[in-house]
Amino acid sequence: MQPIVDTSLWLTHKRRALARPAADADFLMRRVADRLGAVERKFDRAAVLFCQTPAAVDVLAASGKVTDIARVEADAAFLADAAGLVAPLETVPFEPESLDLAVSLLSLQAMNDIPGMLVQIRRALKPDGLFLGAFAGAGTLSELRESLLAAETELYGGASPRVIPFTDVRDAGALLQRAGLALPVADVETVTVRYDSLFGVMADLRAMGETSALIDRSRRPGTRRLFARAAEIYAERFSDADGRVRASFPIVWMSGWAPDASQQKPLKPGSAKISLKTILENPGGR
Repeated sequence: MQPIVDTSLWLTHKRRALARPAADADFLMRRVADRLGAVERKFDRAAVLFCQTPAAVDVLAASGKVTDIARVEADAAFLADAAGLVAPLETVPFEPESLDLAVSLLSLQAMNDIPGMLVQIRRALKPDGLFLGAFAGAGTLSELRESLLAAETELYGGASPRVIPFTDVRDAGALLQRAGLALPVADVETVTVRYDSLFGVMADLRAMGETSALIDRSRRPGTRRLFARAAEIYAERFSDADGRVRASFPIVWMSGWAPDASQQKPLKPGSAKISLKTILENPGGR
């Protein structure tokens, strides 16, 4: 598989952001982690994989539904003084069938082998164990991508990629199935954040450690002229009536279960009591 993301550079950006903390830079992670509190089932052993902050662990612990939580990070700096394991990104350092719950928040988009990561997660889950994941999906930072592309093309007659490609929600469901997870579900929640200008968007990305880590990124530093023109295009195309601009963060949620005989099974072809044609023709009746 041809790597797209320079994961070493991604980690460098993350460490730099950690060393220079900015107020509310983790707003997206906190919002995503809060959704874990809605899980109703109880779990004995859970692993939180490469989430970079304690937010996911905190929500699971506060829920009272998880007995033991292991946190895994790619660098000890992310753990600070908290207990946890350090392992290479894109690895799951647990024995087969040892986890009841595995959680990954806002890191899968930086991995080059998402299918391989999901297979490792499925192997680490006990039968009927649950995987919950969330990552930045297709359309993330589309406004920034379009503005930079237009500005660079206008000024230099061509453009280099500056924003990583993101996985679509439809592909996410297929990835779960490919990994052997049962009852796969994928959906998307778009978070729209408003800023004074493009420069506010970029400041937040630096504070998150999410500036470009593309392997094929341009090695030519962006100039003031480029970013000034991009900011003008951003304001022209993506501003609201009050002059503030929008930035989109579609968050793709994934869930899947390690196969188990107790799980519900899809109906066999021809066994349905009512046809799809009848439902479509008479949606209010049976």
